[in-house]
Amino acid sequence: MMAPARVLVVDDSPTMRGLITAVLNADPDVNVIGQAGDAMEARNAIKQLNPDVVTLDIEMPNMNGLEFLDKIMKLRPMPVIMVSTLTHRGAEASLMALEIGAFDCVGKPQPGDARPFGDLAEKVKAAARSQRRQVRTDVPPLAPTAANVNPAATYRPGRRVIAIGASTGGVEALIAVLQKFPVNCPPTVITQHMPPTFTKSFADRLNRLCAPVVQEATDGARLEIGKIYLAPGGERHLQISNPHAPCCRLVERDPVNGHRPSVDVLFDSVAELAGRNAVGVILTGMGRDGASGLLKMRHAGARTIGQNEKTCVVYGMPRVAFELGAVEHQFPLSSIGEEILKITAARREGSE
Repeated sequence: MMAPARVLVVDDSPTMRGLITAVLNADPDVNVIGQAGDAMEARNAIKQLNPDVVTLDIEMPNMNGLEFLDKIMKLRPMPVIMVSTLTHRGAEASLMALEIGAFDCVGKPQPGDARPFGDLAEKVKAAARSQRRQVRTDVPPLAPTAANVNPAATYRPGRRVIAIGASTGGVEALIAVLQKFPVNCPPTVITQHMPPTFTKSFADRLNRLCAPVVQEATDGARLEIGKIYLAPGGERHLQISNPHAPCCRLVERDPVNGHRPSVDVLFDSVAELAGRNAVGVILTGMGRDGASGLLKMRHAGARTIGQNEKTCVVYGMPRVAFELGAVEHQFPLSSIGEEILKITAARREGSE
């Protein structure tokens, strides 16, 4: 039996520190061992208490959370969960934090929230269990280069659709995969577990980093070559529909596997609509969302790929999918983009 995860809570608001502490201490497998109101206090507390996990506010006096996170990741890498406002500015900062090396991010509660901070305790426990690899200190280039995408001149897309699911660690993972895609990639649909308002900023960031067009999915958007559609966070699930003119559908349903949007909902629809003309990819993430849907895709004739354990931030979703028999091949993150392109490239005129 593992010892409770030891957590340091860092936030400039005493009220917010108290609320986070109460939420975490309600879980018997989590123990808040200290609090800090700014970066200086947090630095001293980390030295004295040696926590397993730090929750870190993005907006703090003297040194903001991003600056402090960067110092942590360079000097003493450890799991950090960012706590952010659900605003455009907060979303942009959270995405930067995830690229710097934060384990995950959660939104600050809104008035009337039934579950303040959502699954923060589960994320803390997953962070405490994780074995973080060396954290990247470089930032992805602002534009694709010949080194990280296949030029359209050497890639012809076949008639396949790509479906990708990810959760914790998915921001870095998706950047790594999608930067390999050429401007004429197959239509690609993605569900990434992310707080509401964050997905629009993430789609915009991916659009700047990648050769294809990346956009937040809208209801009725036609699936087109050279376009990538990211499920919006919030109240609806992303599916694909209409076999004659495939398009995105945003549907109002209860959460599945605790998530909305859910990877399983997306994969189920791809299995039904595209069958063998699809590729399913499951990346790093907590829990089991996407595993059963990926199995349906494989049974329908789709090719399926899972991220391997060594390169996952959390080997949860890919592990369950692999154990179910849903994953045809596991690959390290650095190879997944190329493998997708090998599968989806047209081999001859009229090929799939």
